[in-house]
Parts: sequence; structure tokens; C-alpha cells
Amino acid sequence: MSTASVGAPLVEIDQLWSAFSTRGVRAIIHQDLNLRIARGEFLSIVGGSGSGKTVLLRQMLGLETPLKGRVTVLGEPASELGRAGAASRVGMLFQHGALFSAFTVLENIAYPLRELGSLPKSLIHDTAMVKMQMVGLDPSAAHKMPADLSGGMVKRVALARALIMDPPLLLLDEPTAGLDPDASDAFCNLLRSLHQELRLTVVMVTHDLDTIFELSTRIAVVADKHVIVDAPPREAIRFDHPFVRDFFLGERGHRAMEVLHAQAQAE
Repeated sequence: MSTASVGAPLVEIDQLWSAFSTRGVRAIIHQDLNLRIARGEFLSIVGGSGSGKTVLLRQMLGLETPLKGRVTVLGEPASELGRAGAASRVGMLFQHGALFSAFTVLENIAYPLRELGSLPKSLIHDTAMVKMQMVGLDPSAAHKMPADLSGGMVKRVALARALIMDPPLLLLDEPTAGLDPDASDAFCNLLRSLHQELRLTVVMVTHDLDTIFELSTRIAVVADKHVIVDAPPREAIRFDHPFVRDFFLGERGHRAMEVLHAQAQAE
């Protein structure tokens, strides 16, 4: 099952095969997987443990090469992103932030610009400060070290770094993992506003149902080694498959849907 994409696809995945090798034994995790991601979407990829959700993100970023098939980002093979500088076209927010522990907040955010080696220090500094403000960080945090930050602040610093080159595509790996409910809600609100204001295309991997229903314009469910359903949230959760029923229609799913329904009624 699939829905027609609105606008030209920013990401195209065709007939994808992926595999893990352990002790010489190859295990296929994706087989003939197809997916289209249109410009401006906020797509959530969900699936069970070992279904290869994060592998898909890494392949879109050009960090991993599929066994077979094609991954195209912005009209070019994803494998070429690493050579041309992926940060200018794809921003990545890793699950635990992946900040450099020896760098300050400002240095972490500015890192991709510094790596270019061609920009004035004053421009790099000013751009990083703008991104700090964009993600809701006070300028006083610029010289703090990662060890001094709360979980929510780490996420915001990592997000600012992911956006420093103004990429049209943002990849999120478990963006609210480890956050308390209030911090999670605040980060979701930030992601929603940035998605709209910057006209980003966002691809998110998460198991958090509240985050999925809060942000997604579409959900792609990976099971049985391919995308079994690719649809808006209300359609995706009605797809008849054991994983969909267990994941979306259990107690947690009902609670999240009640919140979504209440929000729709209030609008």
C-alpha cells in the first residue's frame, strides 16, 4: 500500500537489499524495499527491532552502501554525498547527540563550517550563534561543555549543528529518546516549527508513539523486510498486519490516538 507523493521526491529508494554479516553468516534485513519521500514531508519510519530503520537513515546519508538497489537523494546517488559534503544537503541528528566532548557548544555547532576551511572565523561564529537562537538556546550557553548540558540542551545543540549548513533534508534518529515528558513535548514543538518555517523535509526513526502522532505527515512501516504500508497516520494504523496491530493499537497506541483526536477537535 502506498500514497501518491505531493511534489517531486527528495529521496527515492528502489528495490533495496540490505544485509548484516555476523561471523561469516549473512542475514538479509531489507529485500526489494521501495520508498518515496516528497519535499516538505515529515515522514516517520517505524518497525520492529532489527528491521533496519537506522540502516535506512545511514544509507540516505551515504554512510552505508546497500547490497543491491538504489538510494537517490536530491537527484544524486546517496553514495556520492560523502565525497561532495553531505552536511550541505543532509542534516543528521543522532540518537544521543554525538557531540564532541572536548568542544564547547559553539564549537560543536560550528564544526561543519570550520571543516570547509574557506570561511572567515567571524562569519562562522555569527552563523553558529544564529543557529543557537533558532533552536532556543540562550547565547550564554555558547561556551558550555557538553558534560554541563541537560539532555534537552544536548538535543538542541545537536540539532543546531545538523542545520548549520541549511540542508533541505533532516534525518532524526530517536529525537526524543531519554527526555522527560516536558522536555520531549518542547523538543517536538521545536521540530514542528522548524519543519514549517524552514520548509524542511524530515525523515524520523522513532518508537515513541506520542512523537510519531505529534509530528508525522506520513508513516512508513518496515516489516517482513520491506515497507508494508506507507500512508498518513490515520490510514497507516488501520493496515491489517500483526506488527501494526501490536505497535499502534495496544494501550500506548490508544492513549496517543486520544491525544491526537483531542488536538484535532481543538483545531
